Amino acid sequence: MGAVIDHVVVLMLENRSFDCMLGRLYPAGPRFDGLTLNESNTFDMTYAVWNDPTLTDAIACVPDPDPGEAFVDMNMQLFGVAERPHQGAANMSGFARNYGSLPASAGWRDPGAVMHYFTPEQVPVLSTLAKAFGVCDRWHASAPCQTWPNRFFAHTGTSLGYVDNNTFHIPFAAPSLFRRMQDRGKSWRVYFHDMPQSILLRDVWLYSLSHYRLFSQFLADAHAGALPQYSFIEPRYFTDLAFNAIPNDQHPPHNVLYGEQLIAQVYNALRGSPCWSRTLFVITYDEHGGCYDHVAPPAAVEPDGVVSNKHGFTFASYGVRVPAVVVSPYVPPGTIIRPPAATPFDHTSIISTVMQIFGLGPPLTRRDAVAPSLVPTLSLPGPTNSGPLSVTAKLDVPVVSHVVARADAAPNGMQAALSAAASMLPSVPPAASGAVPDPAALGSNPYQTVATAQNNATVQTNRFLGS
Repeated sequence: MGAVIDHVVVLMLENRSFDCMLGRLYPAGPRFDGLTLNESNTFDMTYAVWNDPTLTDAIACVPDPDPGEAFVDMNMQLFGVAERPHQGAANMSGFARNYGSLPASAGWRDPGAVMHYFTPEQVPVLSTLAKAFGVCDRWHASAPCQTWPNRFFAHTGTSLGYVDNNTFHIPFAAPSLFRRMQDRGKSWRVYFHDMPQSILLRDVWLYSLSHYRLFSQFLADAHAGALPQYSFIEPRYFTDLAFNAIPNDQHPPHNVLYGEQLIAQVYNALRGSPCWSRTLFVITYDEHGGCYDHVAPPAAVEPDGVVSNKHGFTFASYGVRVPAVVVSPYVPPGTIIRPPAATPFDHTSIISTVMQIFGLGPPLTRRDAVAPSLVPTLSLPGPTNSGPLSVTAKLDVPVVSHVVARADAAPNGMQAALSAAASMLPSVPPAASGAVPDPAALGSNPYQTVATAQNNATVQTNRFLGS
């Protein structure tokens, strides 16, 4: 008898590579593709991978300022050149070069900052769960692109050919996993903190806004045993001075310990829930965000043949490896999760897994059609791996000085794009034939601080959701 899973929960964090967060989880070798500590990049001098054992506030925010994450930046990181070569595998040689070459307007950049990694002792929540259950060292971002393309891949199996956040047509027109769940009579919810990026999906605009709930409702639903069949959790992207709340998305240069706190909240709620014995919980990250990883992305199946970018990129390659931890009482402790063949896990594995568990019919695109499912990982004959009763993060409450500093900082690219997109949300969802807002608005950034961007985003989101 196979695993009985009634609830799939996905927490997608922001902009960290596998090597950055989990590269030293186990000793590097054939069993685990981690850091040997011999990895380096060159930019006028050699920058080796490094760690600072003190984990000060500053180290918890490295790299600071935010690395480049546009398509051309990622090409430089992977290949050492801005335009993607037509042939040849990535040599992962340009991370330090790209970071050190970015404009200094946001502050001085130490090229070696992107070579930093955390030890398991420094990120104990993520590391404890990875060891208590399973870690995947073959999970790649769906494309070598920014946040929005990769998050849309997680929801729809495609980015419709777009590679950068500020080029998208909003609402995003591709059919989503949420729509498939709805059409098959399955329950789902998106739990969020400030502005959910997934609200930019067109088929969510049409009829599904009632499925969006604040993160506090997730905690309540887990406690009551009332979780839907599919839960997607979005972290806090902005600083909120009114509620002394700081970003917990782990997007550089946000302090990773607040993301640890979020992971702990989700796990502890699930572990104490009546739903626990029938739950699959996946923790992953949308893309690497400019942080170093040593594994070259492999070739990928083009999702739909759509090319909407000036670079002519066909999405025939995955992005950089990102952390992926798979938690369930059906996962044997200490599992190193590998795909059954050459095709790695990527964000469309979320789609293929949910499709298989709930019997949702044919794939959304050619990409999720070939994506390996996580179902074989649920290999215990019963839900016998209870895991730790709870996990504890190093930070319990936001430090006021952290909140003020982040609120006064200039918004990063993700925050600026989200706030601009929020300005395009209509007062009510449009009809199916409604007009599509002008995507040029996404290229603007009138927000001088994170606080002003946050205020606009939450006001516009609350108006759109009617809350």
